[in-house]
Amino acid sequence: MSLNRDAAINVANVLTEALPYIQRFTSRTIVVKFGGNAMVDEALQNSFARDIVLMKLVGMNPIVVHGGGPQIGNLLDKLNIDSEFVDGMRVTNSEAMDVVEMVLGASVNKQIVNLINHNGGQAIGVTGKDGQLIRAKQLKVTRNSPDLAAPEIIDIGHVGEVASINTSVIDMLINSDFIPVIAPIGVDGEGRSYNINADLVAGKIAEVLQAEKLMLLTNVSGLQDKNGEVLTGLTTKQVDELIEDGTIYGGMLPKISCALDAVKGGATSAHIVDGRVNHAVLLEIFTDEGVGTLITNKK
Repeated sequence: MSLNRDAAINVANVLTEALPYIQRFTSRTIVVKFGGNAMVDEALQNSFARDIVLMKLVGMNPIVVHGGGPQIGNLLDKLNIDSEFVDGMRVTNSEAMDVVEMVLGASVNKQIVNLINHNGGQAIGVTGKDGQLIRAKQLKVTRNSPDLAAPEIIDIGHVGEVASINTSVIDMLINSDFIPVIAPIGVDGEGRSYNINADLVAGKIAEVLQAEKLMLLTNVSGLQDKNGEVLTGLTTKQVDELIEDGTIYGGMLPKISCALDAVKGGATSAHIVDGRVNHAVLLEIFTDEGVGTLITNKK
């Protein structure tokens, strides 16, 4: 079926608008955190996969980091393993950690790999344990109590934070023309496994690789001001001011802090992207308008 003249002109305009971005970002690294609605909606899954494949085909180096909290919760419920949360983080004992590794490292990771490969890409799935890609340390949670002279330190088990990233593993995959798909499981010097927040892993990878972009897919339209308008084109200084005046608060604060740390640490830009939009990744990279909040390291 051939395009009519108006549709053909529209396609040409889209390609023309995308061209300078393709030229600018060739050979650059783009770290994408995949989660939220985009991970569970079939149409959005395929939209995301095609975006990643196209990025690779035009010469970019996409790296996918994924979460899987709902899937972990569902399997824990089926196995009658109780979940407790402290400050939004799942307390993870050894039994729960086995489930985390099963879900993130096997089920979810391989689904994403298969999704990308089915859409014409060449993806390889790894966890942070492979090649000691993610060296982790236990996350310490402190809580102030009026009954205690000092903050209480709470043990939440196998929940970790990134100590270091072994970039040679990622470089090997990228240089072999593969798309890395990374499950956020780390390992410490004693061989203990840790579940790490996927946003934090994506942010740290973007930072150490000095990535062109960190993209965090979310279930919101982006960072909003106090009137509900989406903010974009922000500098790190402006974001700090928005945190200080209370515009950024609650559930958005950890995600913005992660993006901010990555940009301050060396990534060129970070994007809070509405993952509920078809082809959200391509729209944010290849169009003038985008579909989210852009934070840059420009002064």
